[in-house]
Order: sequence, then C-alpha cells, then structure tokens
Amino acid sequence: MNKKAKLQDIKALRGIGHQLSPIVTIGGNGITLNLVEEVSRALHDHELIKIKIPAGTADERKDCAAAIAEATESEVIHHIGRMVLLLRANPEPNPKLSNLARFGF
Repeated sequence: MNKKAKLQDIKALRGIGHQLSPIVTIGGNGITLNLVEEVSRALHDHELIKIKIPAGTADERKDCAAAIAEATESEVIHHIGRMVLLLRANPEPNPKLSNLARFGF
C-alpha cells in the first residue's frame, strides 16, 4: 500500500472513530491484566474502538496509548487529548458488531 492510500485510510478510520463512544475507560488502577483482556475482547468484536485514558502530560498519554496497543497487538490510529482510537483487524469479523463493517470500510 502506498503512503497516499494509507493516509486516506487513516482519515477514513478517524472519521469513523469520531462517531464512536469510548468503549473502555482506564481508571486509577492503570493498565491491568483485566483491562488488557477487556480491550482485546472489544477489539476482537468491534475491530476499531475508542478508549479513554487517564489524564496526565502529553507524553504520559502517548506512552499509555502505546502500551495498550502493544499489549493488545493493535495499532494506534489516532490520539487526541484523552481519547485513543485503536485498530486490530479481525479475519472473521461479525458484521453486526464490527465498526468497520457497520460504517462500510
């Protein structure tokens, strides 16, 4: 995939993400095993999800987003403020649950 096509895909995914509500909120306990399992399950079902991360400096939020993405083998599509958009494609998505399928991606 060339760079221009990838940028167009990211813009489209960000557009879908704008319409989503956060499905997981990270609380005071931070990134726990249960949280990673819940995010992983949500990614399996929905493929593209929005999560809300704890307040902190921009670097802390960026590190938190990267840690979650690494732990769940997903990709950070976009992060702004406390919101992070994660993507992990499912080879056999459920069209009723997948945000990508629901929005025609």
